[in-house]
Amino acid sequence: MKSNFYYAGLALALLICFSGVQHVLALTPLARDYLTAKEEERVKEAQILDKRIEVFVKAAERRLLVLTDRNAATSKQVQKDSEMWGELPQGTRVELIMDIANILDAAITNIDDVAVRDENNRLLPKALRKLAEAATRFQAQLTPLGQQTQDGAERDAVGQVMGNVQEILAAANKLPPPEKK
Repeated sequence: MKSNFYYAGLALALLICFSGVQHVLALTPLARDYLTAKEEERVKEAQILDKRIEVFVKAAERRLLVLTDRNAATSKQVQKDSEMWGELPQGTRVELIMDIANILDAAITNIDDVAVRDENNRLLPKALRKLAEAATRFQAQLTPLGQQTQDGAERDAVGQVMGNVQEILAAANKLPPPEKK
């Protein structure tokens, strides 16, 4: 028969473990959705690969707009787009840059998934070229941000975007020349 000390010790150990788990859970940030609800709707609606890539590009462009234009919310184009795309995304600079990295990662994954299922899909080169064109623009806009910041997390986030950009550009460089119509 076990003594009361055994049960008291077991209860104390469980209490310590549980309070430790609670403490860790309290410090762990919740995962952030990198797309807004309206953007997710646009992705689901875009069943054709090149159209879906256009949605990802637009979502990334919206974050770059917030990062680079303080008056973005008041522009006529943003107000015109708000019905279809929703309000501009919000977050810290690091969050917005990480959103861009995640969006590019999702676009890469979509292209890879189609390539695995049907490597001769005619939309693959078109989608990859669209993504590479956008990635080149993103690189030009984010490079100065990464060089100017003193924040390590922001620099790391820009580095993650640049890694995705390099992956996209490397894949696009392997494409044959576009077909002439």
